[in-house]
Amino acid sequence: MGSLYLKSSCLSSFSRSKKIIAFHYSSQTPFQESSTQKSFFETNNKDRLINRLCEDRRFEEAIDILCEQKRIREAIRILYQVDRPPASIYSSLIQSCLKNRALEEGKKVHEHIKLSGFVPGLFISNRLLDMYAKCDSIVNAHKLFDDMTERDLCSWNILISGYAKTGLLGEGRKLFDKMPQRDNFSWTAMISGCVRHDRPEEALELYRMMNRCESSKSNKFTVSSALAAAAAVPSLRIGKEIHAYITRNGLDSDEVVWSALSDMYGKCGSIGEARHIFDKMIDRDVVAWTAMIDMYFEDGRRKEGFDLFADLLRSGIRPNDFTFAGVLNACAHQTVEELGKQVHGYMTRVGFGPFSFAVSALVHMYAKCGNMVNAERVFKWMPQPDLVAWTSLICGYAQNGKSDVALHYFELLLKSGMQPDHITFVGVLSACVHAGLVDKGLEYFHAIVDKYGLKQTGDHYACIVDLLSRCGRFEEAERMIDSMPMKPDKFLWASLLGGCRIHKNLKLAERAAKALFQIEPENPATYVTMGNIYAAAGMWSEVAKIRKAMDDRGVVKKPGKSWIEIKRNMHVFTVGDASHPKSEEIIELLGELSKKMKEEGFVADTYNVLHDVEEEQKEQNLSYHSEKLAIAFGIIATPQGTPLKIFKNLRTCVDCHTAIKFISKIVNRRITVRDSSRFHCFEDGKCSCNDFW
Repeated sequence: MGSLYLKSSCLSSFSRSKKIIAFHYSSQTPFQESSTQKSFFETNNKDRLINRLCEDRRFEEAIDILCEQKRIREAIRILYQVDRPPASIYSSLIQSCLKNRALEEGKKVHEHIKLSGFVPGLFISNRLLDMYAKCDSIVNAHKLFDDMTERDLCSWNILISGYAKTGLLGEGRKLFDKMPQRDNFSWTAMISGCVRHDRPEEALELYRMMNRCESSKSNKFTVSSALAAAAAVPSLRIGKEIHAYITRNGLDSDEVVWSALSDMYGKCGSIGEARHIFDKMIDRDVVAWTAMIDMYFEDGRRKEGFDLFADLLRSGIRPNDFTFAGVLNACAHQTVEELGKQVHGYMTRVGFGPFSFAVSALVHMYAKCGNMVNAERVFKWMPQPDLVAWTSLICGYAQNGKSDVALHYFELLLKSGMQPDHITFVGVLSACVHAGLVDKGLEYFHAIVDKYGLKQTGDHYACIVDLLSRCGRFEEAERMIDSMPMKPDKFLWASLLGGCRIHKNLKLAERAAKALFQIEPENPATYVTMGNIYAAAGMWSEVAKIRKAMDDRGVVKKPGKSWIEIKRNMHVFTVGDASHPKSEEIIELLGELSKKMKEEGFVADTYNVLHDVEEEQKEQNLSYHSEKLAIAFGIIATPQGTPLKIFKNLRTCVDCHTAIKFISKIVNRRITVRDSSRFHCFEDGKCSCNDFW
């Protein structure tokens, strides 16, 4: 009976939510004015009816009408006119307070019960208890529970569910252990509470206890919570045991269970099993589709994720905000702008408005793909941009070398009344880093605590150390590192090492490299950077030691690769790559460009070439870097004047950066290169970074 009572409460609450949603959408129709007028006249008519009912002392009917209209305070005022109210009046008022989460009004009803001398039965007491628990007033709920002269299983379940919901699992567990009897609801409330509040091991322990108890048998809600716990651990073995139990007990016909199974397999890394479960589902809803698509993206299997999204569109089921946000974030991660544009077009066709939170993902996608024109256009379309949209735009402009625009939007964010968070400040500090604005950066860094009351994170310190070291202010950078409240991470040391490379600070570079070798000895970037620093200083014996350390530890240099998308086909190039069908034409064009560049005054920068060889050989090694191959192919494959956009997995070298400036002027093209740290927009012999990167 207890669980039935709670389920009916949940269902009535869900029905109310559907009514609210229906009202919200109906209020957006062209007939809004006439509907409002109709509502106005209906309210006036009901007010007159309520007055007549009160005059006739038909108080219960008047209270029912007011509760239906959510006018609880007025209903309570009428309650004080009633002499010896019956249980039905109290029941209606408490239920209305519960539905509307009106805690203060509920307390007034409870107080009236005490003052009136009415002795509530078990039903009214449980309803009051439920009201307190669902309004998160767990202290009042427990006090009422202690005062109750009679309790049933429902009473215990309500209080335990309240404790589990609010995260007070210790108190909930004490109460659970004292229960004279338990049902499925009791077990499921505790198990789901443990899952919801990041205690999956305890959830699985309770699930095992339940299965040992002969009087209790898991239902679909229990096994779904247990599967969520197995996914959170994660434990594929336990998940499979629960799957076997589900099959043995005939619980595998429910879509809720299927979804939980698919989610468990996905989070435990068994994507194939998750897809197998997904394919067996008969009535797949948008939640199931979205979960499966996200699993592919999280596992790095983006092509399969995009393919499944295409299947979803063909199925006739409309994607929701979460689906679009997941797909757009995958587009941003892969920098596949064309696909992102198609998703944008679909969202427009099916009528997704500017209030959808997926629109913020659109801003993020365009910014990550370097299309700040579209990012800003979408942003300005939003009536009330959220913090994600603001931050995406600020970070996008910072990454594209437009620090002044990034900082302008930060000031606009502050004027809008919205409070920045720590991620916003990473974007702001990055803008200062890319423009070399040391004093401005330090001002923002200190304002994080002093003005905005936030805590400085390791990312903030990494940005400031990056800024100081790029500008050669190493003493300040070291003081900053030594005074940090947290341990410096790999990003901070890598930033310092990068600054040391620029300014040839060998001593501090060795300190940064030593820290990095301890944190991530398998990362080849540290070895390569230190090797370049030693090579530039002519310290070839140290270069040999670096190479030997790499060999001894099995560290392999990450190959540089660049890619360009032409007519929806991705063309990938590696250094010295001769496998492309247009390879001969590419090499020929690079030779022609090299001659023209030298005529214009280009001199190859061999400073960072990690080889003890002649200068001529170093120049040859530089000529066929992956980004140069991708640019040459882009010039061949597109009409004259077409802008080119290249992506690279590593930081572009100084020689390539200088060469691309010359190439942009010679071929009269706008060439955008997105390397591992930022966008470089080359046009007419200049770069947006102003050679500061």
